[in-house]
Amino acid sequence: MSIELTASERIARIRSDFRMGVAVAFKSGLEKWLVASSETITLSRFNGIRKLGPLELAITDWRAQTLSTWATDGDIARLAIPDDKDLDWVHSVCDPSYDFNTPLKGPFTPIFGGSANVSRTALAICKTAHLIPSAVMVNITGQDIVGLDFIDLEQVLSLILNPSNQLIEVSAANVPLQVAEASRVHVFRPQDGGEEHYAIEIGNPDRNKSVLSRLHSACFTGDLIGSLKCDCGHQLQAALEAISLDGSGVLLYMNQEGRGIGLANKMRAYALQNQGFDTVEANHRLGFEDDERNFKIGAEILRLMGFESVRLMTNNPEKVASMEAVGITVSERVPLKVGSNPLNEKYLETKAKKSGHIL
Repeated sequence: MSIELTASERIARIRSDFRMGVAVAFKSGLEKWLVASSETITLSRFNGIRKLGPLELAITDWRAQTLSTWATDGDIARLAIPDDKDLDWVHSVCDPSYDFNTPLKGPFTPIFGGSANVSRTALAICKTAHLIPSAVMVNITGQDIVGLDFIDLEQVLSLILNPSNQLIEVSAANVPLQVAEASRVHVFRPQDGGEEHYAIEIGNPDRNKSVLSRLHSACFTGDLIGSLKCDCGHQLQAALEAISLDGSGVLLYMNQEGRGIGLANKMRAYALQNQGFDTVEANHRLGFEDDERNFKIGAEILRLMGFESVRLMTNNPEKVASMEAVGITVSERVPLKVGSNPLNEKYLETKAKKSGHIL
C-alpha cells in the first residue's frame, strides 16, 4: 500500500501552508518556484525569499482592472515587485482596503511570456483557503536549496482548477427542531480536506418523488446575529417552515460563507460596500468573481441521500442550472422572497440586476 500523499492531500497541505504564511515549493517542467500567500507571508520570510531572485506578484484579472494594469494571462496578472518596494507595498496592491489611503501604487511592470500555471494554481488555492487571491513568487530554477519538498505542479493542477465534489457522510442523528420535531441532521465531509456541509432532513421524504429542498449558503451575519444587510436569515427560517408545512424535505446548509469567499473576505467586502460599492463591485475589487460558490456540492449531497429530483426553493436560476448540470432534476423552482428591509434594498437590487436573481 502506498503511503505517498494523493493530489487532494497535497492540495490540503498547500492550503494550510498558505494560511500559515509558509512558502510552498513547486516544480513545473524544468522550472522551480517558491510561492506564498501575499496576505499571510511574514516580513522575515518575504525578505528571505527576496534574496533568492526577482520577486513576482500574482493577482486576478478583476484586481488588475481595479489597479488599471494588464491582465497578462487572461484570468490573472503577473507583476514584477520592484526592488525598492517592501511588503507594505505588496499589501497595498493586493488589499483594496488600502486603495483610498495609497491610491498611487504604480507604474506597474507586467510580466509576459512563459507559463502562468504556477500563478494560476496559487490564486486558486488562495481562494479555497479564503485568503485574498494574491501570491508572492520567486523563480529558483537552478538553485540548490536544502530542505525543500517540491510539489509537481502537473500532479495537482487539474484537481486544483477542477475540484472534486467527492463527499462522505460521517455522522447523522435525530435533532428535534422548533419547526419540526421529526428532524435529522447529516454531516458530510469532502475528501479534499475542505469544510464540512450539512443536510437537515425533515420528516421522511420519499426518495422516489421530487423532494422540497433548499440549498442554503452559510451566513454568520444573517443566520446567527440577525444582520439587516441581507435576507439570508429570513430565507433560512422560511425554508425550514415551508418544509415542515409540506410534511417533509431537505435543507442543505453549505459552508460557503460570503458567496464562497469566507467570512474575513466578506467583512472586507462589507467595508468596501460602506465606501459605496455594491456587492459585485466589492468582490471584484478584492479579486474574486461575482460568486465563488460550488452549487454542485449540494447536488452530490442530494444524490448521496438518495434523491434524484427536487422542488428547489430559490430565487437564483444558477442553482437550478447547477443541479440539472450534474443530473439532479429540478421539477419546480419555488420562489423564496422574504426579509426585505430599508437596509438591504440595494443588496437585493444588485442580486436582481447583476446576479440574475428573480425577485
